[in-house]
Amino acid sequence: MRLLVLLWGCLVLPGYEALKSLKEISGFEGDTVSLKCTYKEKLRDHRKYWCREVGLFISRCAGTIYTGEEGQETTEGRVSIRDNRQELSFTVTLRDLTLKDAGKYWCGVEKLGLDDTSLITLVIFAGSSRPFLHLDSTSAEDASPALSSSSSEPRLSIPLVRILAPVLVLLSLLGAAGLIAFGSHLLRRRKKTQLATETQRNEVCLSHLNHRTSDLGPEEAFEISSPIFRSV
Repeated sequence: MRLLVLLWGCLVLPGYEALKSLKEISGFEGDTVSLKCTYKEKLRDHRKYWCREVGLFISRCAGTIYTGEEGQETTEGRVSIRDNRQELSFTVTLRDLTLKDAGKYWCGVEKLGLDDTSLITLVIFAGSSRPFLHLDSTSAEDASPALSSSSSEPRLSIPLVRILAPVLVLLSLLGAAGLIAFGSHLLRRRKKTQLATETQRNEVCLSHLNHRTSDLGPEEAFEISSPIFRSV
């Protein structure tokens, strides 16, 4: 077991990152996830490892797995690790995920004194697997994970809900706006039609009245056109 004192981070100079990785990865039960940790040139020949964080006040590693020779994959149970010194990175792969695998893990590099480490949180979702997405530490810098086109390479599965939710909300808003605009258009058109019909009706009545008054004498026409006169 390797002891990892929580206070070690206070001793590291701000902005000093000799080892980088994603802060969180996720997957469904039964999935295979892969995480790439990158390191500085000075750590090329140092031994790398992956372990699970345990302990409350003082963190320590459990189930530590170390890298082997250059390019050689080391496997223990459902976990494997491989160091690629040409790319200055090592890759950790976890297979057949279970809900019990959820928790915090360390990817680290051994060196004299305190090791360089990076803490990763693994989130497991219940249910069947989903389409995979491969993520590595380089995508963490610009918060834009890169998609992997290789089906044989382990990739990270993320919930489709997280991807589709913003799209569905946007489509719903656009649909609602479209319905409101269409309803307003129909209402304006209906009012315009009613106004035209009423205007035409008034014109017909006025034309009919003018026609009747033209056939009568002046006094009769005045009686028809003047309700006050008729009431008197």
